[in-house]
Amino acid sequence: MADRTAVPAFTSPFAPPTRFAVPGRIAVSGEAATAWQTATLTGIRRETPRAATFRLAVPRWAGHLPGQHLMVRLTAADGYTAQRHYSIASAPDDSGHIELTLDHVPGGEVSGWFHTVARPGDNVEVRGPLSGFFAWPGDRPALLLGAGSGVVPLMSMVRHHRARGLAVPLRMLVSARSPEELIYARELGAETTPVFTRSAPAGVPVGRITAAHVVSLLGEESDDGWEAYVCGSNGFAEHASRLLVAAGRPVDRIRVERFG
Repeated sequence: MADRTAVPAFTSPFAPPTRFAVPGRIAVSGEAATAWQTATLTGIRRETPRAATFRLAVPRWAGHLPGQHLMVRLTAADGYTAQRHYSIASAPDDSGHIELTLDHVPGGEVSGWFHTVARPGDNVEVRGPLSGFFAWPGDRPALLLGAGSGVVPLMSMVRHHRARGLAVPLRMLVSARSPEELIYARELGAETTPVFTRSAPAGVPVGRITAAHVVSLLGEESDDGWEAYVCGSNGFAEHASRLLVAAGRPVDRIRVERFG
């Protein structure tokens, strides 16, 4: 699971009515967090050579906040089970569907099944939404920093921002090894600045996210109203967090989720 930092509390206008409090963060439905339900795979969309989006119909889905995740459980014929936590990629809506974008992890039991075995009509079990820590309900300016598949929960925030026509500023800085490995490349818009670490289009510098990237996105608006959301590997999360602190972001305004 992801490491998390302490943050000030606030409540969400989208939270379900039956709730328990995540320390320092948004209240989450206790009933939804503990109940497994059946989800049916309805579509698969290729994002990059290693990543794909899987659309699931979940008729009893209680709704979620951008940035939340869920648990997926697979059960084999002999009763063996495997389960993993995955961020929700889709924006909250009332369609009864959610989307997960998964990297094909070498040797991964669950991601391997999704990428090599799963077909529309297959069923899995899901439990969630889980954790209000990393959730962004759209009530304050947000700077999003992601690397690789760390862009997934951030894309839920971007989609929510667009779907609701929110006026609060939202900007995203995303790192990928190459344009071919940039997840959601076809969907990214003016709110997103991509950075490429291994190969880039002609005229675009290659390298890591820098302090200059962060400062340019915050500009003169770097006041206490902005929150930063960071998602990626341990190394990326630490690097991005240091840049944010150097740019003047208060530690209690930086939310971090990391994997690996």
